[in-house]
Amino acid sequence: MTRTFPAGLKDGKPPLFVVVSFDGAGDLALWSRWRAVAKQVDARMTFFLSGPYLYPWSRRDDYKPPYQKPGSSDIGWSDTASIQGRSAVLRQAIAEGHEIGTHANGHFCGKNGVGRWTAAQWTAELQSFDQMVRTGPSQAPFDPATVQGMRTPCLEGDRSAYRQAMVQRGMLYDATEPGYIAWPKKSDGLWDFPLQSVELAGTGRNTLTMDYNLWFTQTGARTVPVAQAPALKAQVLATYRQALARSRANGNPPLFLGNHFNRWNNSVYSDALTTFVEETCTQPDVRCVSNIELVSWLNTYGVNGQSRPGGQ
Repeated sequence: MTRTFPAGLKDGKPPLFVVVSFDGAGDLALWSRWRAVAKQVDARMTFFLSGPYLYPWSRRDDYKPPYQKPGSSDIGWSDTASIQGRSAVLRQAIAEGHEIGTHANGHFCGKNGVGRWTAAQWTAELQSFDQMVRTGPSQAPFDPATVQGMRTPCLEGDRSAYRQAMVQRGMLYDATEPGYIAWPKKSDGLWDFPLQSVELAGTGRNTLTMDYNLWFTQTGARTVPVAQAPALKAQVLATYRQALARSRANGNPPLFLGNHFNRWNNSVYSDALTTFVEETCTQPDVRCVSNIELVSWLNTYGVNGQSRPGGQ
């Protein structure tokens, strides 16, 4: 269920789209939190779901990942009660207008991870995701054919290989490749929606607009004493605000913020993002949208809204 937006605002600029997305999307308490935040400011978000969150341990050997033993998964598997709870939440979130993407399945990273997979192996991985959604011990919470985008585990993988599999499946965008604050382009037949390189406020160092990268840049991905949390949150919030200002100064290209269902570093990143969403999504020129809503706008109006100039 996608909303429609004008090609331009009254000042002639396109809307400033802010896209918030999450990897993993399994924790029920955090599902509740983010749905409530989105409802408060009329935002839509994208949730990249991992297949094992809907598939039971008892049937794990159905999954045969490349170069791994059947049933392997670096994020584990689920039990029936958890699957039923997640399925109910997924139905509710979709009814509220949120988008479900795929984060693939076993979350294999590093030298033995997805980086060496071929297009055929990625095709099998996406088929396994579809199977887990359709045949877990709960009635399928959504039709996997509606999944139009992916973010790969750890942002890894041969782009030409997995994008070939995505295009063959009929998908529309890839939210994996690092990039910059600029208008998206198509690459390998897909819209390329990057995690963006930005300055960590006050440091002169660049990081990606992903919570893990912010955590790593701030503290080396170590949890520090809780007394430091307010200063770290303020720095992340300032980083987001800087990125928003940079977009405004350069014609309103979209801002992509990637996150996990996490409480890392005393919940610094979830708390900073919550504040940013609450203060930003109601600003007159901002539209907080899902990836698929942005795809719809780009396909209608073109990059920068250039195919239908003028404000509304």
